[in-house]
Amino acid sequence: MLGYHGCDKAAAETLLSGTPFKRSQNDYDWLGPGIYFWEANPIRGLEFAAEARDKRRNLNIKDPFVIGAVIDLGLCLDLTTSAGVQQVARAHQELTKIVETAGAEMPKNSGDALRRNLDCAVIRTFHFIRENSGDPAVDSVRGVFQEGAPIYEGSGFHQKTHIQISVRNPECIKGVFRVPESQLR
Repeated sequence: MLGYHGCDKAAAETLLSGTPFKRSQNDYDWLGPGIYFWEANPIRGLEFAAEARDKRRNLNIKDPFVIGAVIDLGLCLDLTTSAGVQQVARAHQELTKIVETAGAEMPKNSGDALRRNLDCAVIRTFHFIRENSGDPAVDSVRGVFQEGAPIYEGSGFHQKTHIQISVRNPECIKGVFRVPESQLR
């Protein structure tokens, strides 16, 4: 599949020259630790980079840019499938037990839905369960997210709805490419 990574132009140039991607490890990453891509959506990748420049200073984006990547999802936790959703629901149940036993507070997603601490903790728990049961690690996580305002009054479609990919295994990134300007309009 094709994925698109929004970033600073200088970072993009280093990635295009062969430097490996850096894995995001934030405790609020929507799909847990990994290298993030917008599936089949170069415009949204570029929009994200511009939004990050304007609102998220910690990402150091001065010149918004997007690059493409050819990705083999490998063993994928796919949250667009019933099986994937059921596995994550079980991980949430396990996390709830762990938190209750520890007498700790359950992580929460932020009200603006941008910081997904609960979702990240659940995905991390999913990976922990697989690791402890001897199951192979998943290579990627894929989920659909409804974001932004409705595109018209009463609409079930939203301006920033997208499919996000978190690549955990960098070997799944088969190559990167410069996105033609014609695909960014």
